[in-house]
Order: sequence, then C-alpha cells, then structure tokens
Amino acid sequence: MGFWLADQRTSQRSSTIQRFDPRFWTVNFPRPMMASVVTTAPDALRVDAIFYNSDELAGLIWDSADGLDHPLLAYETLTDYSRLSLRFRWRSSGIMPLDSVHGPTLTIEGHDAQGNSRSWYVRLWNYASGTSEDAYISLEFSALDGGFLLPGEADPVDPANIDRLFISIVPPAYDALGTRYETPMQGWVEMNEISTDGDGAVLEIGDIIVPEHGLAMATAYDDSFNQTPERLLRSIRALGYRGTINHYLGMSHYFRLGTLGEGLYVSLSAPQEHEEFAAINQPCVSWHRDFITRAMELGDEVILSLSYELFDAHCWNDWKQRAENGEPALTGWEPPSALLSPANSGAMSYLQAVARAFTAIARDAGAAIRFQVGEPWWWIMTDGRICLYDDAATAAFGETSVSIADIKGPKTQEQQDMLDIAGVLLAQSTADLIAAVMDEAGGVAVETLLLAYLPTIVDVEAPEAVRANLPVGWSSPAFDILQLEDYDWVIAGDHASTVRGATAATARLGYPIDQQHYFSGFVLAANDRFIWRNMVDALDAAAARGIETRFVWALPQIARDGFVYFGEEDEDVNAFDDVQFPLAIGLGARVSPLFSTGITTSLSGHETRNSNWVDARLEFDVGPGVRSEEEVGILLGFFRARRGAAKAFRVRDPSDFSSNGMSGSPTALDQLIGIGDDQLTLFPLIKNYDADSEEPQVRQITRPENDTIVVAIDGVEVNDWTLAELGQIEFSQPPPDGARITAGFLFDVPVRFGEDRLDINCATFQAGEIPVVPLVEVKEAS
Repeated sequence: MGFWLADQRTSQRSSTIQRFDPRFWTVNFPRPMMASVVTTAPDALRVDAIFYNSDELAGLIWDSADGLDHPLLAYETLTDYSRLSLRFRWRSSGIMPLDSVHGPTLTIEGHDAQGNSRSWYVRLWNYASGTSEDAYISLEFSALDGGFLLPGEADPVDPANIDRLFISIVPPAYDALGTRYETPMQGWVEMNEISTDGDGAVLEIGDIIVPEHGLAMATAYDDSFNQTPERLLRSIRALGYRGTINHYLGMSHYFRLGTLGEGLYVSLSAPQEHEEFAAINQPCVSWHRDFITRAMELGDEVILSLSYELFDAHCWNDWKQRAENGEPALTGWEPPSALLSPANSGAMSYLQAVARAFTAIARDAGAAIRFQVGEPWWWIMTDGRICLYDDAATAAFGETSVSIADIKGPKTQEQQDMLDIAGVLLAQSTADLIAAVMDEAGGVAVETLLLAYLPTIVDVEAPEAVRANLPVGWSSPAFDILQLEDYDWVIAGDHASTVRGATAATARLGYPIDQQHYFSGFVLAANDRFIWRNMVDALDAAAARGIETRFVWALPQIARDGFVYFGEEDEDVNAFDDVQFPLAIGLGARVSPLFSTGITTSLSGHETRNSNWVDARLEFDVGPGVRSEEEVGILLGFFRARRGAAKAFRVRDPSDFSSNGMSGSPTALDQLIGIGDDQLTLFPLIKNYDADSEEPQVRQITRPENDTIVVAIDGVEVNDWTLAELGQIEFSQPPPDGARITAGFLFDVPVRFGEDRLDINCATFQAGEIPVVPLVEVKEAS
C-alpha cells in the first residue's frame, strides 16, 4: 500500500462554498468553561456554553486561512474583505444580550494600511435591528466601525487584510473579577440565515474523494471539540475512511463540574434546567448527538471509547491511583491527566455514569451501540513503579499488599499474588462498566471492545506486568473484540516487538484474529513526518496477520501533515507474481538504466539541473533471448499469464545481480545496510554504487534471492533474522546501539512487460529477425 504527504492542492478537484459557511466556524475558550458548535442547517449554526466563573469568555471564530483541514480539502485563504457583506439572524439565551456593555462583540484581527497588526472591536448591537436576543445583523466590511458609541467613538475598520473574526460570548453576569458562580450558567447562541454578498463571497475549497481503502479513522473529542461534527465527518469520508469511526470521548472536555472550596471537581449533581445528564455537560451532549446522528446518516458506526483517565485538575484526590510513596499516577501530558483507581468505588461509579450518558445518546439516536473500554491499566511510572497503593486498592489487597519497587524483572510469589489480585480488580471494574452500558442500552444489542496498549502491558523487561494489566478475566468472550495498539514500537520501527506482543496477547486472552482490531499510533510532532512510513508498514503488517479492521490515529495529525493513504483493489494485491522470467536473457539483452533530470538553460547558456529520481529505473529488451519457436510459445504463455503489463515478475540482470561487485559471490560484509539503535528491527537491503564518493547512489533491493542472503553485526555473521516483505531483514531482537549491520546477497529486478501487446512476426522471426520484448522496472520501495 502507498501513501502521500500532500503539502498543498494543485490539480486536484475543487468546488466552491459560500464564505462564512457554518461548517467551518470554530469555538474556543479558556478552562474551565465549556462550549461546542454544531451546524443546524446549511445556513445556520448553534453554540452551547456553560460558564463557571464571571470572567469566562468563549469566541465564535472564522479564520481567513483554513488551518484545520487537510491541504487537499481546505478552503482558500482570502484576507481581503473589501466590498463584502455578511448578514445573519442572531438569537441567544443565557448570555450577555446584544445591547449590554459587554454584549457580543466582533473582534477583527488584521492589519492596517501600513501593514501593522491591528484589532478592531465592533459592537454587534450597532449593526442590529430587532431585540437584544433576537435581531438581524448586517455587516458591510468596507463601512464598518469599531467603538462602543457611534459615530462619536468610531474606529474605521481596514478590511483589506483581515486574519480572523472573533465573536465574544460571555455570561449575563460577566465581570473581570473571576467570581465563582454558585450555580454554573448555561447559555446558547444561534446564527441563522447566514448570507454573504459582494467581492469574495465565494471561496474555492478542496473537493477530493479518496477511494475507500479499507482503513478506519480514530478521532478524539479532546482534539476536535472546537470544530463542527459536520466538518470532521466531511474530512473523514473524503480521505477514504469508511464504515467505523473509533471516537475517544476524552478526559478533559466531557464532564460537568461542581465547586468544593476553591476547586472545581467532576460532578454527578442533579442536572439543571436545559441539562440532560448528571455526568456530562450540555455542550458535549449537543456535539455528540450531532456527531453520532450525522455519522449514522453517512452509513458509519461510531465506537464510543472511554478510558480510566481524567484531567487531573478536576479529579478527586482519592480517585487517583498512587505509587507506594503516595505520589499520584499522572501522565506526561501538560497539563497532566490522572489515572483512576479500579478499586475506588466512587471513581468507577462515575465512569459508569459517563458511559451510561453516552450510551443513551447513541441509543436515542437509533445508532448501533459499540462501546470500547480504552486502555484500562494500573499505571506504571517511567522508573518502573506500579501504582497499586491508593487507599481503596490497599484496602482491597488487605494482607496481600506487599512492596513492588520496580515492575521490571522477576517477582516473588507474594508479589505475583498481589499482581494477580490487581488483575482481578481491573477485570471486575471493566465488567461492571460494560454491565452499566448494557443496562442503559435497554435491550438494544451492544458490541463491547477492549483496547490494550502492548508496549506497556507486554514488556519483555516486565514479564509479570500482564498479571495486573492483561488479566485472564479479560479472556474471550469477556469482550466481543480485542483491539491492540503499539505506538512506541511503531515509532521505533520495532516490528518484531509488535509481532511478539500481539502473539502474547492473543495467546493469553484467546481472541482469534477475526475478533481483533489494530491501531497504528500517531505522529505527535510535525517534524517527525518520517513516522508515517512506519505507520503504513505497521498497518500493512497487521493486514498480513489477517486483521481486517485497522485504525489510524488521528485526524488532526492526518490533516496537519497531509497524509493520504492509497488502497488497492483486490486484484492489485497480487500485482506481483513471484516468478522468474522463463527464458535466459543472456548478455545479448539490452539493459538501460534511466534517470530523470530536469535541465533549464538560461539565455547565457548556463544550466540548472534537478535530479527528479533518487535511483535509476531499468529498461530491458529481452528479445535476444528468444531463439526458437518453442521459446516463442513459452514467452507468449508467460505474457498471457501476466495479463500483459498488469502483473510484475522477476528478471535477473546479467550484468548486475550481486552485492559483491556486480556478479561476485556474496559475503556478509558486502553492503552496510544500517546502524543499530537498540530499537529498530527492520533493515532494508541496499546496494551502494560508487560508495567512496561524496554522494553515493543507493539502490534498495526488494527482490533478493533468499537462499543467498548472509548477514553480520559488527562483522560477525548472525542467523537471528528473517526476510520480511520487499527485501527487509527483520531481527528477532533489535541490534545494539551503534552496531554496523552488513549483508550480502544475489538479487533480481522486479519488472513488468513494457506494453499490453507483444509483436512477434512468425515469418520474419523464422528468417532471423529478433523480436523486441521490452521490460520496465517496477519501483516497489519508497
């Protein structure tokens, strides 16, 4: 399978949208308040908000540049708003009304005529007709003034270079003091009948549709809370992901909060007016109802994923897992999240209430109910301490509670017994969570899934960790589907650990391959784009293991890096026949290495040369190998079996087929194929040409002759490797850091017939004319 990291849209299909299309507005705000935006019609949107403090403010935002969508789907950047008008109907409740001092204000961020950064503050009430909570607003950007009172305080807007529009939404009792409300404030805003006229009223937008490729998408509410569900689903579908969306409900945006002293903590207090659930806030409810309903209308099903993780600032202290010294289990994110103790009844009851709320949303929408327990575990700190010592856990362990200073290495019988009990507690907590989901479903069928993170729970350095974090209580059929993720190993290219970990998890829990899903990590930082290659390799390896449903984490990184995955039709899966060309082509064959060089000649005669290909592409004419009518018959039969140019095959280049020179006998020291780093297990076979030059030409060898391969580490021949796909050497253990990996081999060239027709004139052939039989090299490696 192939992929592409697209930087921009060039010749790809595009269409148009009205500027200020409701799908592409976003909402943002500071913690702890919460807000969401959904589309309610092709020309309308709604914002729901909850405020906990008197100084909180949400912004409804239009960005002139689309910084969220995939480059092939983004709308065009247009910063000139001159001679442009925007009109809409404004309706609101529970927020500061339009005519108030702190009423909704349009902040325009841009530049003045001299190019200096500027902001203008446009009071919407100055351009409204109607009441303070139901009005029509008309904005002519070329005749727009900031300022509270007009015309006396008019501050003319320069519309020629605007970066962002920001409409403020604040609570009705807003002030700058930050006073905590006794009861959180609920409010909403609707913009209806949105219309745009004038110059730039229409924007170009990407309208590509990647064919369905067999991969599924994983999203997260914490990553996408600020966007409309319609926008997200447009991207998912356009990029070829179909059928299933694994949606992580998150740990920092779904909850309701209550006050205790100076703090705010997650709450199960009775819902207020306009609230539907005790466990999750109303903006979250509105967003997820829209998301699930729209996905269902597109033919997609949403897996609701809930983890044992909660934003630390709002987590009750006694709910947190703790190390033996009392230190809480916190993730490395900033700000951190806390891990909930499976032994704490309050924490587990809270998770069950959250699960019930989301299940009810799916049930009432008529959607399929698919529920995932996401990565539940006893947290292991970076120094190896396992967090089994919160008060609830200590009480549950009783006399079996013993010290485990480091989860790594062998454990005493007493420590093993404690880990086994921890596993029982964890398995019981997940069973209780699933039971709550099924009860809430009210007889509607529920598919249950478990997501396990292999690098932590199947660690060769901590062989007893599985007792606590992969308990036998999860064995099939406790869940319908076992989902496996291996992010750390994917980053390192450690394919062997993935195979080892997946094999161990399968053996321990007993889920067959057709009851497993696979998740292929994510690319956290933009400068780590190289990880996409590792991810695609891991996805393809999972398919080779027989796993049909494979997910890519996650949509924000896919959009940021322009990741496009290309599937293949079923017929194309066998587009390479691993067979040798049946005739000895001999030294009489024509072999032509081709490069592609772009050459530009200036008027003065000087040249600029750009090499378009990293490696040469070979072309052959093997006609001289056809010398008899019998060989013509063999050639025609082989041509038909390959369906002309449809299927590739092997051919041996008579002038260059060895790692040792061009045709010598291979040795284990012939070619340097990599340097060990204590993590990487896959090393592609390569051949270096002119290795002593400043820029040696490197050729990847994808079709070696298996029986001829010899491999060495630091000059010592080794055998703990296998030949993986496309000529990659895969070690059972990562070679040590700094070790030189060398190899020797004989190899063939992957080729196809140059055309879908083969011209052989029998009369002229019998008279001695040699037929032309073109073959073209197929590039298999990226």
